[in-house]
Amino acid sequence: MKDHSVRPATWRVASAALAVVLAFSLFGCSAKTTDNASTEPAPVEKTKVVMASTTSTQDSGLFDVLIPAFEAANPEYIIDVIAVGSGEALKMGENKDADVLLVHSPAAEAAFLDAGFGTERRDVMYNDFVIVGPEADPAGVKAAGDLNAVMTALGAGRAPFLTRDDKSGTNAKELKLWAGASVSPTASADAADWYLSTGQGMGETLKITSEKQGYTISDRATFLTAQDALDLVIVREGDSGLLNQYGVIPVTDATHLDGANAFMEWITSAEGQKVIGDFGIEKFGQALFTPNAK
Repeated sequence: MKDHSVRPATWRVASAALAVVLAFSLFGCSAKTTDNASTEPAPVEKTKVVMASTTSTQDSGLFDVLIPAFEAANPEYIIDVIAVGSGEALKMGENKDADVLLVHSPAAEAAFLDAGFGTERRDVMYNDFVIVGPEADPAGVKAAGDLNAVMTALGAGRAPFLTRDDKSGTNAKELKLWAGASVSPTASADAADWYLSTGQGMGETLKITSEKQGYTISDRATFLTAQDALDLVIVREGDSGLLNQYGVIPVTDATHLDGANAFMEWITSAEGQKVIGDFGIEKFGQALFTPNAK
């Protein structure tokens, strides 16, 4: 008679050995997983930095390339852009509703700094303003000898003039040009017929101007970006009085002053300036802004 007791004992020993091997294997896998997890970088905590800027920088498409480039170089920050006129952007700074400003109203910026609302101001870039209107040019702007003559021709009221009337940098430039020519459009007896307020940003003002076949002042970048949808042409450009300078200002005691300073340093660095200088070349054959940080 065969002894069957050996087989179960052997089986029990083999099973125990297999259990030990499996236990060590699982421990090794667990240790490896733990080791791998410990080497993975912890997610970067992001701080939202509020930037108040102009509708021209927004409408031109500049922020579509500028903001992603900044955030890639500074992954600890994300930029929340609020696009308004420069006057409103500066007011947001006064109220601490923004951390950093990117605006183009030099006189108002100087007053903002003098009042202690900003820590410092740096030049970032410039382009120029252009006067646009119907190709037929019913106001005779193309024949005017200088900017004062241009504004005098526009002030004659032979065609609508669309003012943003929003305390923006563009609106401030327009009012300065009227004053320089000693023209007060609102004092005209028929001002309500030709001097028309939009209360809108640059893109919308250009659309309304095109619909009414009138004139307006625009920054070049926004006009070039929108021109395919407009029935307008540039009727005056190139005058020194049409320079359009932009500056960056961190807000004093901002909620996220570290992020505001990081943005200022980056946009005035070689990297940020290159992004600005390259913008528009591929589509328009020319840069829409000229970087000029010092």
